Amino acid sequence: MTKKKAYKPGSATIAMNKRARHEYFIEEEIEAGLALQGWEVKSMRAGKANISDSYVVFRDGEAYLFGATIIPLNVASSHIVCDPTRTRKLLLNRRELDKLFGLANRDGYTIVALSMYWKNAWSKIKIGVAKGKQLHDKRTDIKDREWQLNKARIMKNANR
Repeated sequence: MTKKKAYKPGSATIAMNKRARHEYFIEEEIEAGLALQGWEVKSMRAGKANISDSYVVFRDGEAYLFGATIIPLNVASSHIVCDPTRTRKLLLNRRELDKLFGLANRDGYTIVALSMYWKNAWSKIKIGVAKGKQLHDKRTDIKDREWQLNKARIMKNANR
């Protein structure tokens, strides 16, 4: 009997949405699968994915990822029409769909893509229920981040 390969969390990231944590308060995170075509999987393995402007929309009781770009490779098949910005279906169970739909219908909340990664052989996307930040909230976050860096620098040099 063959043994499964161990999951390596650090090396599996395909794309990150760093701007989402700056622009929004992330209240809840959910992992979802993606319904992809063959050329999209090949492009994602080559690292040609971008989720910086993507968010989740609901249509006919299903969740779809809108705004994600997967650039096709040059060696993609000639008989398949590659649409890099097509809307991709998210694979969630009914309970998760209902929960997300209820959370997204509150005032000021949206669902954004946070990261795209491989989990064993499957492509997964982490989505987050987000509320927009005001300008003063962003400034506070920047000030806290800079203080943490300065504090680490001070503690490092304190023992000298």
